[in-house]
Amino acid sequence: MIVSGATNTAAFCQVVGSVTYGGNETLNFQLWLPDTSVYEGRYMAVGGGGMAGTIDTYSMLLLLNQGFAVAGGDSGHLASQNNNGSGAPNTYIPYLHNTDEVLAWIHNAISLFTPPAKTLIGCFYGQEPRYSYYDGCSTGGAQGFALAQFHPTLFDGIIAGSPGNWYSHLALSFLWNGLKTQNASYLPQSTLNSITSAVLDKCDTIDGVKDRLIENPLLCKFDIGSLACSSTGINQSSCLTADQIAAAKAVYAGPRSTLDGSQIYPGFNYGSESGWLDQEQLLSDAFAIPILQNLVYDNLNYDYRSFNFGSNVRDVDNKAGVYIDEISPDLSAFRKSGGKMLVTQGWADPLNAATWPIQHLEQLQSFFHGDISDFFNLFMIPGAGHCGASANYPDVPATYHTLEKLIQWVEREEKPEWVLSTDPPSGANITRLLCPWPKTAKLLRGGDQSWWGSYVCE
Repeated sequence: MIVSGATNTAAFCQVVGSVTYGGNETLNFQLWLPDTSVYEGRYMAVGGGGMAGTIDTYSMLLLLNQGFAVAGGDSGHLASQNNNGSGAPNTYIPYLHNTDEVLAWIHNAISLFTPPAKTLIGCFYGQEPRYSYYDGCSTGGAQGFALAQFHPTLFDGIIAGSPGNWYSHLALSFLWNGLKTQNASYLPQSTLNSITSAVLDKCDTIDGVKDRLIENPLLCKFDIGSLACSSTGINQSSCLTADQIAAAKAVYAGPRSTLDGSQIYPGFNYGSESGWLDQEQLLSDAFAIPILQNLVYDNLNYDYRSFNFGSNVRDVDNKAGVYIDEISPDLSAFRKSGGKMLVTQGWADPLNAATWPIQHLEQLQSFFHGDISDFFNLFMIPGAGHCGASANYPDVPATYHTLEKLIQWVEREEKPEWVLSTDPPSGANITRLLCPWPKTAKLLRGGDQSWWGSYVCE
């Protein structure tokens, strides 16, 4: 079988199934069962991205080749019946009008097909899998948090990448950024690139390594005002107008309540600017506006420009958040069951504000009154984009060896003290060490900055 250029290396049995749920809704799934010569007793479920509606067979194939019995589903609705899986303004998206399908999308989809998948695995191999794992990114990352929160005993280990688990407020950040960057406030790609270049000029070496990369952007002290067209010594062809500076500051700040100034969702960090272009309306069109018009207000003529970032936030919480957010800090049942969770987040993610997973980690630590690294670890990835590489950082390794670490953690109780990353898009011979937050990678004196073994986590 060939899927998106990848080919299976092991013979396998393909099972196509469906599960009825809710009123009379259907979730379609596939289960791939590798030959017994490569199967190692492990089950893996994969998540979906965006508005889902399709099965991620590419990820399934990669995991099949590693000996997993692997399953994936369409999240309880078909993309082909929902504007081909893409939201758009003033467009009817059927599944957003069906409460059961909305709940299945993120909260319940994986839990619907996993029990029958495990039963089928038992029938095929003579026993159910010894260990069960989940791997998903973006919406799939949110599905991972949903499993830990709502279905805490289904999986032994969960990988959640670039998690959009505060989905309703993530959508509001898309709306905010789109509104703040229109007309004279628009930031073209050339300007975004210039901002990132200036940020790197300022903050590249704060970690002691000159590599056009910021290990920890939270330590960067950069003044966007220094790029104002009125500033002395600024190239007038690449400077920012007052409107553009205000727009950049709004994206850095993130949406805030007009009632009390509280943070609705985090803003973007320094070094991520080159990836902001889609924030300037495209993501609002694809997610925020469809959710407001279909799910929150049930009115395709709703004018998103009238949204009040104070009084209307409660509407989003009550009519969307309860169905699509997975942000409870109470993961007690998951922890008690022995579950392990490994979260990854790129600092240059152009969709999800990178500091949200850090804030959520702090919420979890507060709930549990201290260290939670026995079951939950977050790895922040310098220069990484959304679910992998960032086009603006081609020399940053984009293959994260998280699964090996999760298996060791679950099966041998070896807590991940670091994760290896390899294979930058540029093809350069560069590897990096990823560290569990708040630790970051520090180059040893005299070490080769292109080799992961020259770093330690501190």
